[in-house]
Amino acid sequence: MTAILEISAQNILSPPILFFILGLFASRMRSDLEIPPAVGKALSYYLLLVIGFKGGVELNASELNLRLLNSLVAALFASAVLPLIGYVLLRVTARIDRVNAAAISAHYGSVSVVTFVAATAFLGLNDAPYEGYLVAMMALMEAPAIIIGLVLAKGGQGRRIFSPSFVREVFFGGTLLLLIGSFGIGWITGGRGMEAMAGFVKVPFTGVLCFFLLEMGLLTGKKLSDIKKAGIHLALFGLYMPIIGGAVGILLGAFVGLSQGGTTLLAVLCASASYIVVPAALRHALPEANPALSMPLALGVTFPFNIFIGIPLYYYATQKLFEFL
Repeated sequence: MTAILEISAQNILSPPILFFILGLFASRMRSDLEIPPAVGKALSYYLLLVIGFKGGVELNASELNLRLLNSLVAALFASAVLPLIGYVLLRVTARIDRVNAAAISAHYGSVSVVTFVAATAFLGLNDAPYEGYLVAMMALMEAPAIIIGLVLAKGGQGRRIFSPSFVREVFFGGTLLLLIGSFGIGWITGGRGMEAMAGFVKVPFTGVLCFFLLEMGLLTGKKLSDIKKAGIHLALFGLYMPIIGGAVGILLGAFVGLSQGGTTLLAVLCASASYIVVPAALRHALPEANPALSMPLALGVTFPFNIFIGIPLYYYATQKLFEFL
């Protein structure tokens, strides 16, 4: 327990997390501090570009082997299974209706890029290397969760989910396209590309992450009160579902042979909840779902839990599993 608290304290006292706390505090104190939406969007695009590009460069340097292929399959498997687990839990414990349970579960089968970025920063502080192709795994975990959620919402009669508008929203939305496109450019250009982009990709990264997490803190503070309307059972789901997802990620990571850092990151991906790509897709594909339930849960409960407690917890659990193995 002491080890977990020490790792958690190290994470909380890092500059990016302290800026998140500052934003949260400012929001709760009703400060007039705010980040213009256009600036927040630019910050998120920068993070997507950098994390995608870095992952592509790392994959360029990685040998295409069975471990890599198994890892990509594991990401698809997790993204398809976690929404099913979440859907059952929401229907049984929180008594959420079918459509909203499906929509919320899609968020929890998909991933949070910001949580992933925070986890990479945490691993950097702990000198824990990880496989660069985790970014490819992250990109693969977006679409399956959305498709499973829509099939669940439509009672298995999902003909409309493959309409051109849905495919365009999911696969060619700005966030996912930028992430995959940057990954592809990094993969093509490799070390030569990283050398050319180093001044843009490496030096400003931590500062931009701090600025972005300041905005996320402001937004989270505004969403916290909304979750009270949904009841305690839904709020609890936002706390125990990431632990279930994290456990799935740790087991899958160890099974396919990822490193300790890579296994931790896969756990973080499985434990996080999307509040960018999935809401954008469901807004058109499932308009009857209520975003006032899913967004505050993902952003106001699960995101802070993972930032303050989840990331150190998954790292510690992975350490213990690797010591046992």
